[in-house]
Amino acid sequence: MNTFGVRLKFTSFGESHGKAIGVVLDGMPSCVKFDEEFLQNELAKRKGGSKFATPRKENDEAEILSGVFDGFTTGQPIAMIFRNENTRSKDYAEVKNLFRPSHADFTYFKKYGIRDYRGGGRSSARESVARVAAGAVAAMLLKEFDIEVSSGVFGVGECVSPLQNSEFDFEFANKSEIFCLDKNLEEAFKEEISKAKKEKDSVGAAVFTRVSGVMAGLGEVLYDKLDSKLAHALMGINAVKAVEIGSGINSSQKRGSQNNDLMQNGKFLSNHSGGILGGISNGDLIELKSYFKPTPSIFLTQQSMNEKGENVLCELKGRHDPCVGIRGSVVANAMVRLVLADALLLNASANLNHLKKIYSKA
Repeated sequence: MNTFGVRLKFTSFGESHGKAIGVVLDGMPSCVKFDEEFLQNELAKRKGGSKFATPRKENDEAEILSGVFDGFTTGQPIAMIFRNENTRSKDYAEVKNLFRPSHADFTYFKKYGIRDYRGGGRSSARESVARVAAGAVAAMLLKEFDIEVSSGVFGVGECVSPLQNSEFDFEFANKSEIFCLDKNLEEAFKEEISKAKKEKDSVGAAVFTRVSGVMAGLGEVLYDKLDSKLAHALMGINAVKAVEIGSGINSSQKRGSQNNDLMQNGKFLSNHSGGILGGISNGDLIELKSYFKPTPSIFLTQQSMNEKGENVLCELKGRHDPCVGIRGSVVANAMVRLVLADALLLNASANLNHLKKIYSKA
């Protein structure tokens, strides 16, 4: 599917080496102040070009086609496109008939019988520019309710921060070239990435996302729980292979007496649940961890097959991230924003009292 969301929906289109990547965001309320500078700043975080990311540099300047007038949203679909200006399709000529190991080449071909081999086409992480743009607009709505989403990197390869969730430093991460949440490990993280890059290899990463200011009551029960929607959103990001909410896998190693979040004096005494109970936000911090596999595009010779099923050797060229999780943290932030903005709008009609407030004659 190319569309995400229920009340607030976004649809992306375009390929890595096509003319442009685009997004249509539908369901955004009118009269939300549209901060174009904030939008461009968010897009800049995702850009390549540094020694810790892909050398491919795109301007990623949002061309806003509709849905905004005089600095405010109009309530109509917001359409944006991002021109692909720095493609090098020739880098993929030698692999057009073979499947790159651990890429979507094989599965896309088996499903559709055709594939765009130039940089992975639609399956490329280049598409995530649309998600970041949509997430930035969602953040403009969340800001009206003082809801803030922050993400950063707490692990690269086997080097993982020992800090507790509450100790992660988002202020430092905002200044860090690799969005590092632990200032004591920034150089170690960089060394891990640089070492993998020098050896023509890649390395995985772990991302932490925190949401503050969320009121209790957001989320749909049973089959569309807030935690399941968040996991769905994060698992849908290229290279994410696992997601944890709250204490995550550590909860499976505890007893109920250790894992329960007790309450006293109007607040929770712990947050093992990650701010969500029964699929609904409980008013505490929402805390999430997502784990990115190493970028499958590496420059070592690897065994593979071609479209005829013959054994071949794969030798890649092109420009690739040595650690996709670094820029992936920006995408994770965007997807969480979209889920929460959607939940906020859905919750407006969940209770008769909410509707009466909206339609009160007073």
